Amino acid sequence: MKKILIIDDDLDMCRLLSHYLQRKGFETDTAHTGGKGLSKFKESNFEMVLCDFRLGDMNGKEVLQEIKKINAEAIVIIITGYSDVKMAVEIIRHGGFDYITKPLIPEEVINVINRAFAESSENNDELKKYPDNTQPKSNNLQSKDEYLVGISPRTVELYKQVDLVAPTNYSVILYGESGTGKEVMAKIIHQKSKRNGKPFLPVDCGTLSRELAASELFGHVKGSFTGALADKEGFFEAADGGTLFLDEIANLPVDVQTTLLRVVQERKFKRVGSNKDITTDVRVIVASNENLREACQKGKFREDLYHRFNEFSISIPPLRERKDDIQLFADFFLKKVSKELNKPLEKFDDEVMQLFLEYNWPGNLREIKNVIRRAGLLSSGGVVTANTLPWEIIGNPLGLKNTVSELSKNQSSTAQDKPRPVDLKDAATQAEYETIMNVLKEVKFNKTKAAEVLKIDRKTLYNKIRNYEESNSIKEME
Repeated sequence: MKKILIIDDDLDMCRLLSHYLQRKGFETDTAHTGGKGLSKFKESNFEMVLCDFRLGDMNGKEVLQEIKKINAEAIVIIITGYSDVKMAVEIIRHGGFDYITKPLIPEEVINVINRAFAESSENNDELKKYPDNTQPKSNNLQSKDEYLVGISPRTVELYKQVDLVAPTNYSVILYGESGTGKEVMAKIIHQKSKRNGKPFLPVDCGTLSRELAASELFGHVKGSFTGALADKEGFFEAADGGTLFLDEIANLPVDVQTTLLRVVQERKFKRVGSNKDITTDVRVIVASNENLREACQKGKFREDLYHRFNEFSISIPPLRERKDDIQLFADFFLKKVSKELNKPLEKFDDEVMQLFLEYNWPGNLREIKNVIRRAGLLSSGGVVTANTLPWEIIGNPLGLKNTVSELSKNQSSTAQDKPRPVDLKDAATQAEYETIMNVLKEVKFNKTKAAEVLKIDRKTLYNKIRNYEESNSIKEME
């Protein structure tokens, strides 16, 4: 029986999630602070952790980092509100498996958990092919997903640059916000190169600890340090002839950057604890969501290494600057979700697409993919409608009155227009909702600040937001 630890400062949430997952066949335990959660994780063998991003003593990123130190193979899923989605995407880049947004939907929760265990099992089966621990490990194994080329002017220009540099052996720096698809772009460059028959290995430098970064990249020999029980090849050795993608390169320790410079310059390196040079033929593509030149000025990144990598650079625009691509990506992900869920999901209605075009997409492609996966779960027919979208996009979680677009029309209507009849309870609820939404927008959806402005506690605010959801929410887990 799989064991799951739930860490959340909301006692009701912990209880409901725990009971729901137990009925689904999992063994669970709960903790209400990050510190207590880590203590329980050390004491017992949990395979998965569901952790709220905002805790009283720690945040989700800090919990993730500590858990990975204890057990690098543990699966961590972050539970987050809308205001923390961008940070949740960052957490994914640092070893978290995925995130789930509140209010929680039972089908979404169990779907993500099952997918996590399934992918973990597949990765373990792959590693079993290398019993001597010679296969390099990564939290980002090569994806088999197909990719989609957009039609917006920014995207067309982007792929012109890709087509130009891909056939060369130039090193490339990819810039872009989290979720814009930097790894996918690196893979496309590899596929369009002469190295496409050789390995493509992605490495998230943000997950490499200072102690083990050199070992992961360059390998080590048996006995070179405590825990080195066998010889191990690193990523540079495993990717020989192919392409090595170093994501979040600015997070690499400076001392490892020095060794990396020699590899890039001389195409040779030594395993940790060895005096023997190993020659490698690897094309290096790096990515960062911060400007590496500025990182050099701050002393975080070696300037000579920056110039070695900066033979060509590409900036991947955020989704909000590629409006013409939004419907293409939405349709693309809907087809994948339809296949994943075995549901006949055919299209979005016009209102959904209008909401998609008006939304800012702070989490970029990862966010739109997750929104559509959620909508697919909630949809009962072939057409995805607005009531399946999260409240931060639809703008009106009530669903009982008008959507945001309809409210704006009502505000500009003439005096001759007759208002829609409502009873007193509905009117009071609608007024309360509009007040909460206005405050949330003013504080950029920071629930803690919103609760202070509204003079209620954060739990009460969360419960009110949850009650606005017309869809299946966490209360169905009871």
